[in-house]
Amino acid sequence: MSKANDEEMLLQPTWQRERQIIARLSSLNYRTGELGSYLHNIACGVSELIGVDWTIVTFCQEGFETVLASSLEMAEDAPRVYALHGRLIATVIQIGRTLAVEDAVANPEYGKPAPGYRAYLGIPLQTSEGQVFGTVCSFHRQAREFTKEEIQIVELFAERAATAIDHYHLYQQQCQFNHILEAEVEKRTAELRAAQAKLLEQERLAAIGEFAAMIVHEIRNPLTTTIMGLKYFKKTILTEAAQERLSLALSEASRLENLLSEILLYAKPQVLQLSELDVNEFICELLMPMREMPEALSRQIKFIPALPTVKILGDRDKLKQVFINIVRNACEAVSAGDVIKWKVDSSLDKVYINVCNGGEPIPSEILSKLTHPFFSTKSSGTGLGLAITKRIVNAHGGELSIQSDTVTGTTVSVQLPVAS
Repeated sequence: MSKANDEEMLLQPTWQRERQIIARLSSLNYRTGELGSYLHNIACGVSELIGVDWTIVTFCQEGFETVLASSLEMAEDAPRVYALHGRLIATVIQIGRTLAVEDAVANPEYGKPAPGYRAYLGIPLQTSEGQVFGTVCSFHRQAREFTKEEIQIVELFAERAATAIDHYHLYQQQCQFNHILEAEVEKRTAELRAAQAKLLEQERLAAIGEFAAMIVHEIRNPLTTTIMGLKYFKKTILTEAAQERLSLALSEASRLENLLSEILLYAKPQVLQLSELDVNEFICELLMPMREMPEALSRQIKFIPALPTVKILGDRDKLKQVFINIVRNACEAVSAGDVIKWKVDSSLDKVYINVCNGGEPIPSEILSKLTHPFFSTKSSGTGLGLAITKRIVNAHGGELSIQSDTVTGTTVSVQLPVAS
């Protein structure tokens, strides 16, 4: 046999191993989100190429290791998190470089191997900045030496594993960031839409206010003249039928005058004269005059104060108008002898002032329209009382809500910010 043939036969095993390595590396196909199967293929490839009994890929932090992949099948209930203390993997993490131990049982100074194994090869996994975060560990039941070529093979696969894990964590961080960004964009978009809607509403109300002021002025002057003329005729001697018609005309003219006043009140901007108000004291001051209202006669208004007391920044006169309107409506909705509950609750930054009454529940199709301007369930109502009330509450940075059912009755809730 020639010398060339001898060299070819000597080189053949090395060439075959290199081909196996290339084939294994080519078979690795990592896609974001498939980290487990990718690392499993790495662990199996290492065990096959260097001829060891078991290979694992671990993630290590805060004194513990987590088994991410194993060349041997692990039971579902088998532990996958272990303490690093006193183990060979801890040494690899500490020194930050490859550790090959021919017989760990005979050389315990490096740490304990997995039970039943003697030979150990550990390769650290590192980020691009050199930070060690895991290992590729190979175990063999019998003592054996690891050659330089075998160590290089495992280091090559460990580099692939480290890159995949690092990319996976970056991908997870990116997903989390995208989720936070999407939520923030959605929140900001909602806030922008709300601000735009509020601005449009303010512009609309300003235009309505200007138009309403002009129309009210044009109507009020001749209306005042008409009322004066009707009142003059009351001094004359009229037939009974004429007197009835005159009284009806005066009543309708007076109702029209009240409507014009409420239109102006609804349309004009809410300019607040703010001062600090103790909610309990403020409501106690309102109780006496409210109990003397015609609508409240023979009804009981029961006040349940907040404990401890809470303060708000509010316009005393406008808030008085709010609660007179709400309590009057509550009294009108119940029979004589019934109780109206006026209760104050508070949280860290909000105060909830609730007016509750029994009576027939309000149908849902009507409930949603109660604060709309010019919508009224009363034959003599203007439909602006609750609309004005809502505008005043909103001007205070609060919210007005109405709930009604057969069990609890009807509750009108005014939510206002607590004075800081």
